[in-house]
Amino acid sequence: MATFQRRLLHQTLRALSHENPLGLPRTGSIPRMQRGLPERRKIKNVAKVIAVSSAKGGVGKSTVAANLSLAFARMGYRSGILDTDIFGPSIPTLFDLSGEPRLSSNNQLLPLSNYGVKTMSMGYLVGEDAPVVWRGLMVMKALQQLLHEVDWGGLDILVLDLPPGTGDTQLSVTQQIVLDGSVIVTTPHTLAVKDAVKGINMFKKVDVPLLGLVQNMSLFNCPHCHHETAVFGSNERVQEICKEHSIDLLGDIPLHQNVGDDGQRGKPTVVSEPDSQRSQVFMDIAKRVGLKIGL
Repeated sequence: MATFQRRLLHQTLRALSHENPLGLPRTGSIPRMQRGLPERRKIKNVAKVIAVSSAKGGVGKSTVAANLSLAFARMGYRSGILDTDIFGPSIPTLFDLSGEPRLSSNNQLLPLSNYGVKTMSMGYLVGEDAPVVWRGLMVMKALQQLLHEVDWGGLDILVLDLPPGTGDTQLSVTQQIVLDGSVIVTTPHTLAVKDAVKGINMFKKVDVPLLGLVQNMSLFNCPHCHHETAVFGSNERVQEICKEHSIDLLGDIPLHQNVGDDGQRGKPTVVSEPDSQRSQVFMDIAKRVGLKIGL
């Protein structure tokens, strides 16, 4: 019996000796580099960086991001937008741009510009109809190059158009660069709002300031009878979420055919209809965001 107990004790001690083979600290926080995480750093020659995100696809996030970057330019700031959606880039279409970017003298990508906004996207580097069939490591390498190997030439603000979800790309962005804040885009639809909460919690978890929430496609105003209809459901749920998480509702963008049509023809609302009520909503949101980040 004693022999069996000694053997059991020996096996237990041997197992315990391999619980921490790398010698990592057992208490306290582990430095970022020891955890395999890169140090957050600022994007060169860019003063402020904000992320526009949605955990749900199809809520108009890219349209909002594009119009915000254009609103900042209209306010007199040197504005840019970076499309971080490797698999489904939208910025080339929204800004009516195509062609492969040139390289600067120090071998960095030079942005393509339209409407006074500098842009960069994976869509410029692959064919319009070509799928990006890459595994995770390739995606992360491409993302790193888009974040740190673009010569922006000096910007007051850079808008990051994040892909939908809360996965690798979103985490890599928040771990690699210093973000001045994030904007969550949702519609009043129950499923979209539920996913928006996931986005809110993700940014809280990675310590990125939440600037507020934008409600897209909130109300439809009939052009004939001028009656307003909440096509995607009541706006009360979004207001409840803002109150629950102590974040601001930055603005309500109405559901209007022109907003989508403007984007499809490569001339977003802030440019194509600068005097419209819809354009003014984007301008107001940009002003609120600018105040929050000290722009």
